[in-house]
Amino acid sequence: MKKSTLWKCPVSLICLAFTTLAACNNPAHNTEMKSGETGLLPPTNATETTGFVSLFDGETLAGWEGDSTYWRVEDGNIVGEITPETILQTNSFLIWKGGEPADFELKLEVKITKDGNSGINYRSERFTELPFALRGYQADIDGKNSYTGQNYEERKRTTLAYIGQKTTIDPQTPAGELRDNIERNAWKGLRVTEELGDADSLRTLIKSENWNSIHLVVKGNVMKHHVNGVLISEVVDEDNVNRSMKGLLGIQVHVGPPMKVEYRNIMLKEL
Repeated sequence: MKKSTLWKCPVSLICLAFTTLAACNNPAHNTEMKSGETGLLPPTNATETTGFVSLFDGETLAGWEGDSTYWRVEDGNIVGEITPETILQTNSFLIWKGGEPADFELKLEVKITKDGNSGINYRSERFTELPFALRGYQADIDGKNSYTGQNYEERKRTTLAYIGQKTTIDPQTPAGELRDNIERNAWKGLRVTEELGDADSLRTLIKSENWNSIHLVVKGNVMKHHVNGVLISEVVDEDNVNRSMKGLLGIQVHVGPPMKVEYRNIMLKEL
């Protein structure tokens, strides 16, 4: 029956059938159809990285400084590792030597072991009492995803926003000792202005012991931490006594049990 119908079709319909078949077999056509119901193609890598510069050459730690006991390059990644033989007494950082960014976006990927504790410091200063130590804002990272994405200020005001929080940090009045304004490892001047989502639900978006993307957007006194494309925490820092508007970038290995953290595709765009 199908054969008989085919021989009775006009030539134009046969041509149309062949044209349609060719289009379906065209890789470009298939890509467009698979990109979603809107028919829009996904953004290219070039678009996603416009204006960004790489801070890591994939082979060496050129442009960075830190303790080689804990930091190395392996398989194209920056690796920070604590072993049973190299247990840390104080947190140690690998510090970027290329400047002190003020307003910027930072994109990278990170993978950390279950017992790991790390972080990305920015707008920080050297804590000169210890080698390779920083004090300042930090996008927290840990292997159990208890803190990943929160805003923690290393050696200063401690927690400024937990997972799922948008906060305003009120001015410190009167100015005093930092430790007098810290309670349960959080800054007393932390005021939650919006809930970004349920903390436990947000944690499920973070892949355990696998690669996760981090995107920091820091402009003026506003700091946004995204993990895997989702806003995890946001801080509006009105504390002009203690806040910092520019400073060093660094990545951390934290005091604790043996652990391993890996970083790759570290890209910076100054705004």
